[in-house]
Amino acid sequence: MPEAHSDADLLTAAAVVLNRHAELLRDLGAMFDAAGHQLYLVGGSVRDALLGRGSPDLDFTTDAHPEVVQRMLRSRAEAMWDTGIEFGTIGAAFGGQRVEITTFRADQYDRVSRNPQVRFGDSLDADLVRRDFTANAMAVRITPAGPGEFIDPLGGLAALRAGVLDTPTAPEDSFGDDPLRMLRAARFVAQLGFTVAPRVRAAIVDMAPQLARITAERVAAELDKLLLGTDPVAGIDLMVSTGMGEVVLPEIGAMRMAIDEHHQHKDVYQHSLTVLRQAIGLEDSGPEGGPDLVLRWAALLHDIGKPATRRHEAEGGVSFHHHEVVGAKMTRKRMRALRYSKQMIDDVSQLVYLHLRFHGYGDGKWTDSAVRRYVTDAGPLLGRLHKLVRADCTTRNKRRAARLQASYDQLEERISVLAEQEDLQRVRPDLDGNEIMVLLDIPAGPQVGRAWSYLKELRLERGPLSREEATAELLAWWQTQGNR
Repeated sequence: MPEAHSDADLLTAAAVVLNRHAELLRDLGAMFDAAGHQLYLVGGSVRDALLGRGSPDLDFTTDAHPEVVQRMLRSRAEAMWDTGIEFGTIGAAFGGQRVEITTFRADQYDRVSRNPQVRFGDSLDADLVRRDFTANAMAVRITPAGPGEFIDPLGGLAALRAGVLDTPTAPEDSFGDDPLRMLRAARFVAQLGFTVAPRVRAAIVDMAPQLARITAERVAAELDKLLLGTDPVAGIDLMVSTGMGEVVLPEIGAMRMAIDEHHQHKDVYQHSLTVLRQAIGLEDSGPEGGPDLVLRWAALLHDIGKPATRRHEAEGGVSFHHHEVVGAKMTRKRMRALRYSKQMIDDVSQLVYLHLRFHGYGDGKWTDSAVRRYVTDAGPLLGRLHKLVRADCTTRNKRRAARLQASYDQLEERISVLAEQEDLQRVRPDLDGNEIMVLLDIPAGPQVGRAWSYLKELRLERGPLSREEATAELLAWWQTQGNR
């Protein structure tokens, strides 16, 4: 929940933020005024300014049509793009600051797809009432003198002060026009710490299935923004509890049915949310710092294989054997359905697959070979894997938690010691493919690949070999393959 502030406090905060863009706002105000057109700062730009936060982009609305906006900006902007022109939006950059200027809209929706039948409007009020939430339906008039009148016809300031998301019109109408707005509500809960108005929550529960109309790419974009928020757990919980999760990420809600084997949490779902919180707490501990989308996705999904692998044991316990293998496959399937990049899918699913490996470490009984394999399998994800494994320790038994953390400290120390002796991040055979072909007198082909794989396994098992040792081992192996 945002900290309580008076209207005066919020408006003062907005003035401070907008003053950072004073010169640009005056120039734009003068440009549009000279052409006989109105210009308003709107949407998230106004909301964020009131919250004392800057926005990467400045969003404006105007009565000028797109082709008129293009003509005005062409000689002034250092760059300009029209990828959103069919929706009335022209983008431009001024001194490194990105702006988007959209003609007043009065769209109608067909209620089948999310695509509006674009219709330009003729008033600011009509433009504001079609926006998603009242907190995003405020405007500031931009004049040749800079920011001018603050305009709030729909009670956005009061909603912002209360930290409540409500819709300008009946939520059923708003969400019927664009179901993505329901998922956006969960995103704003995660980003801003807001709650949703009771009527908004009731409409989401009733209308959640309509999210199936939205393209996978747009759903994924909202999920990413949600996960990168200040409190993604709150957004996920709203998504799951209202039925949105059943449509866009059903594996998460399914974890509510699986009690974890240690009985330390209400269910695997709550455990996963705790792991996500703890992973976020570890993000700044590394050199990269900051929100880490791959780590957050892996923390959320690391146990999604548990419901499918749940077994009741004879002695009364519950087991989830090989849930990391099943979970990695499920992660790939879901992220492919959401149209994520191959790299993103590979990274998140590999972390899910590896997150349980450490629990075989015991009291430090891994051989150096096992440590090498751990590092090699993690590859560039090793830093994230360290954080995920540590975050996955959620036991309330302080002694057990301390023992697990100490054990992982020891593993990291062993990795560090080995890394000083060997290049663990690039474990390769001691002979390359060309050397293998010369020594075995064979052409390029599958046999070279098998020999290379054998030498790599040997390298993982024994560490670096001299050229003489590697050559002797290769020739001995070659004889075992029936070649003399």
